[in-house]
Amino acid sequence: MIFRSFFLAGFESAMARHDPATAHARQIEADYRRLREVGIRAAREAVRWPEVDRKGHYDFSSVVPFLEAANDHRIDVIWDLFHDGYPPDLDPFQPVFIHRFASYCAAAARFIQARTTGTCWFTPINQPSYFAWAGGETGRVAPHRIGEGYDLKIVLARAAIAGINAIRSVCPGARMVNVDPLYHQVPPTGTFDRYEECESFNHGAVFESWDLLSGRLMPELGGSREHLDIIGINYSALNQWQIGVQEQPLAADDDRRVPLRRLVRRVWERYGGELMITQTSQASDLSPAWVAEVELECEAILGEGIPLRGVCLHPHLGTTAWDGAEGAASRPRSLCQPMLDALRSAQRIERRFQMGART
Repeated sequence: MIFRSFFLAGFESAMARHDPATAHARQIEADYRRLREVGIRAAREAVRWPEVDRKGHYDFSSVVPFLEAANDHRIDVIWDLFHDGYPPDLDPFQPVFIHRFASYCAAAARFIQARTTGTCWFTPINQPSYFAWAGGETGRVAPHRIGEGYDLKIVLARAAIAGINAIRSVCPGARMVNVDPLYHQVPPTGTFDRYEECESFNHGAVFESWDLLSGRLMPELGGSREHLDIIGINYSALNQWQIGVQEQPLAADDDRRVPLRRLVRRVWERYGGELMITQTSQASDLSPAWVAEVELECEAILGEGIPLRGVCLHPHLGTTAWDGAEGAASRPRSLCQPMLDALRSAQRIERRFQMGART
């Protein structure tokens, strides 16, 4: 076990607009204490690039409470360095973007290393495939481009490679967790219509960002298996759908649905090395059943000898909306007993596979 626990907590507070809904930044000490109480000793957090980088001048004061709480409660943290947002004076399609990102990565790594005992963990760019689609293909988020998703994906790969090199130049022992969604789409029921299109997506497009980072695709960018390091898989029940109707995920009993263990094996056979499930969640009322399903799949994955190093339950705080959340900081946390029971059951994985927790 490379973290202090096999299960991690994922906090949806990467962007400033999220925190009013979770109040995590204002309750960090208590949130980390609660993690220890339920046997979770690792978490995913984020350094908010737009907040700390003011035209190349850095202010990491917003990160200090998280570092202090992590040290106090001995929580391992994977730090996202680019979680959707970037400074407003930048444009990803301008060359200065990559230089600024690399400089910021080095500064963040230096700051975190100086205040961390043990290994420093980083996710340079969170979900580059999704961000390329949202910001470069559909224009839903900045930089609001249309039809340039693949070009943006290449830009993000260049930035990630430069960022990883910068991190390792100041923190040679740092580990990377390169996170992207794992999707699967299927043809319409009872037909082979668009089968080849589905297979091209499932075995090609889904892997492009990891391929770019690992040097399998466009090796001239400088990627390598060492850059890819630990592969982080974001996966939920929403990640499988019939082609053309992405907004309607496959039902749980749809026989076209592929078990998570097969999808993870597909990733491992392609790249080898260590893997994590870095985000997995379900609607609040279904969460306990989903955790139970993930537990069974993870037991099967580990039983096959695949080096799965952890599972991040995200979002750890059961907030479903980001708007209209004023007053969240003053509301007490409420424990979801069915989720705790599901977690307690799932934690038997650590005992079954003799995963000794670090102190």
